[in-house]
Amino acid sequence: MKFALFLASRLGKAVFVVLGVVVVNFFLIRLAPGDPAAVLAGQAGAGDPAYLAQLRESFGLDKPLLTQLYLYLKDVVQLDLGFSYRNHVPVLDLILERLPATLLLMSSAFVFSIIAGVLLGVFAAKARYNNRRQWLDSTVMTGALILYATPLFWLSLMGILLFSVVLGWLPAFGMETVGSSLTGLARARDIATHLVLPTITLGCFFMAFYVRLTRASMLEVIGMDFVKTARAKGVPPEKVVRVHVLRNALLPVITFAGIQLGQMAGGAVLTETVFAWPGIGRLMLDALLQRDYQLLLGIFLVTSVMVVVFNLITDIIYRYVDPRIAAGAQAQGA
Repeated sequence: MKFALFLASRLGKAVFVVLGVVVVNFFLIRLAPGDPAAVLAGQAGAGDPAYLAQLRESFGLDKPLLTQLYLYLKDVVQLDLGFSYRNHVPVLDLILERLPATLLLMSSAFVFSIIAGVLLGVFAAKARYNNRRQWLDSTVMTGALILYATPLFWLSLMGILLFSVVLGWLPAFGMETVGSSLTGLARARDIATHLVLPTITLGCFFMAFYVRLTRASMLEVIGMDFVKTARAKGVPPEKVVRVHVLRNALLPVITFAGIQLGQMAGGAVLTETVFAWPGIGRLMLDALLQRDYQLLLGIFLVTSVMVVVFNLITDIIYRYVDPRIAAGAQAQGA
């Protein structure tokens, strides 16, 4: 019952957040300079005022702004995100076609970044705690700082030059080999090969956060009384690190991971553009250049929902990882 109330509260807040994002995005898009009807008429080679008026009417641009907002919210509730005049398909169909590629890239980069970041952070913290190996800590932290300071697009281009052009180990562009007609495991291996470079490029940037955060949290927890007590009882050092130190040190990492998942959607725009990855990040860039307002609004809505869902999952995981959160909620309810 307590968990059901917690989940209902979070879902209610999530709905209001998504609604607020939809309204703000709608007004921001409408405040952008330029007329999408004029752009479409120019692409069709027609500048007739009657044709422009017909286009504005067909897209609802001739109505007052608040009326447009009401009609848009009404359609969103019915899962109708509009029609992409540039691609000549419904916006929802176009997004659902590209969404699996983005989710695959984001999930792969997230898993890579958090696993590598936590492992390197633990390694750096243990090296720092052991005064004889502080140079290893300095090496790991310097590498993490370099990755954090390196622009994502430059890292992507250097990865293509090194591993694709010079060494020829990995494909540079696309999600799978064009015209290969592969199926089953062969197609999965082909996609996995194309996924390596974008995953490492996007994951390395965020991995730097987890390295520094894990190291700082580990060093803070190592000096606490319960860790000293465990050592005094004769608990093996590796078990102390794994059971007592790491579990408590991961709490801020889990919190930050939920935020980073949302930021990964933004980083995927650059990564998908450089590697020609057919996801919604690249689709959003194309929609922006083409002034496809309906498609832009649809992508903003879907990415907002993704961020809210990621944060909701983080709250649920955090509640189970740290029992003090649930205990505090029960105490407040009492």
